[in-house]
Amino acid sequence: MTVTEETTPTSHYERIGGAASVKAAVDLFYDRVLADPEVAGYFTDVNMTGQRRHLAAMLTVVLGGPNEYTGRDLAQAHQPLGITEAQYATVGGHLTATLTQLGVPADTLAYVADVLAQVQDQVVATGTRPGV
Repeated sequence: MTVTEETTPTSHYERIGGAASVKAAVDLFYDRVLADPEVAGYFTDVNMTGQRRHLAAMLTVVLGGPNEYTGRDLAQAHQPLGITEAQYATVGGHLTATLTQLGVPADTLAYVADVLAQVQDQVVATGTRPGV
């Protein structure tokens, strides 16, 4: 079988609609996060335009789109913030709810959930996990 453009598997990024869909997801996600008193305080002194741009670039990479992310790595950006497992789960829930609301396919949702599980230790502050 010859692989053609029609038979080449597309990335999650392409399947959800590319840059416009990622931007819509990031905007809706941060609307949810900033309305949640449990986690909104982390963004009080944050330049949200830049924050949205960073998340869009990171989410693009995670979903298999072009890598234009130039921000700090996850641990460097998040460890000093003292994020707990519960807060991480809350934010992850907001991301999942956002993607679900936007009609993202189930396999992409599962993929994002796997990535969230893989990076949790980089985001949740050392000492805030049970047994740490």
